[in-house]
Amino acid sequence: MTNESLLLIGRNAPNARDVYETHADRLASRAGVGDVHVATYDTEPVRELRETFAEIDGERVYAVPLTAAHTFETTDGVPAALSYVPGEVRYCEPVGRSPAVTDALAQRAADAARAGDDASLVLVGFGSSSRPYQRQTAEYHAARLSDRSEYGEVLTCYLLQNPAVECVRYNTSTRRTVAVPLFLTECEATEEEIPAKLELDRGGIEYADPLGDHARVTDAIHAEVERQRVLATGGDAAASFETELVRNQRPVATDGEGVRQ
Repeated sequence: MTNESLLLIGRNAPNARDVYETHADRLASRAGVGDVHVATYDTEPVRELRETFAEIDGERVYAVPLTAAHTFETTDGVPAALSYVPGEVRYCEPVGRSPAVTDALAQRAADAARAGDDASLVLVGFGSSSRPYQRQTAEYHAARLSDRSEYGEVLTCYLLQNPAVECVRYNTSTRRTVAVPLFLTECEATEEEIPAKLELDRGGIEYADPLGDHARVTDAIHAEVERQRVLATGGDAAASFETELVRNQRPVATDGEGVRQ
């Protein structure tokens, strides 16, 4: 039987480590792996994670990026850092685009404001000027919530692309609004940027918590690991986007401190 490990990878932020460890503790008894590791980085995954990754024991390692959708780091730096893992790496999709996460977003919204025809639910994503992953994830959940919730309308907005967060007040058509940040953990964006752009001090908009340690997020991680296990043990030769990232990304030569030469 193959010796397997689970590796949860996330970016440092206030209270982020506690969130990651909560998911790790739950998965330790559910995922059917020998060990569950948590690895965090600030800005440079290769420089900060390579030594940790080199010490991970396991013939097969399921590596899960703890983010709502792919970012520059998860498509470049993290895959490059994973080349230091001694065993076979099964790089998983980010946990954000999962039906289980739709349930978590609905719960976060309900905790902040009751649903109803007179209320709008707004998903607030980070966005990107060049990559589609953030928008794709937000629109996926918006479509599901529109079909499955009792809110009068479900909209999306972003920090880095249109429709912009600061336009939410002019884009909704109901009496009440609840904004849910599509972020896994608290960070500067959720604690400062989004509240400021929403002008929460004006009233009229309730603001929900990020996904955090919601149990349905743990379910989403577990489901992705199980999917990867089926593909690995079934000998599926089809290369996923994440598989190609790990195959093609390698560390760039540096001066020893993570600075590209």
